[in-house]
Amino acid sequence: MAKNSLPSLASKVAEEHPDMWRAYEALGKACAAAGPLDSRTIRLVKLALAVGRGSEGAVHSHVRRGLEEGLSGEELHHVALLAAPTLGFPAAVKALSWINDIVKAT
Repeated sequence: MAKNSLPSLASKVAEEHPDMWRAYEALGKACAAAGPLDSRTIRLVKLALAVGRGSEGAVHSHVRRGLEEGLSGEELHHVALLAAPTLGFPAAVKALSWINDIVKAT
């Protein structure tokens, strides 16, 4: 993700600490390359991890990137529905709400 597409505070930190930002980006790329998952599956897993963590910002980020990478709103919604048995119905509904913040805005 480019620095200019980060939320304002994250973008400011990236600009103030470019070495740290480059290392963080490199870690993400190394983790993605470390296994057999394709980029589409990686994005869905990352969304699921963000949902499980309960991080609205990360959910928004992964939904935005998922849409840019060609995932459908239906596929992204499915991740939230899959959360219901493990995280509970309220958490799944909260995740759907966060996903819709981005999907409905596009």
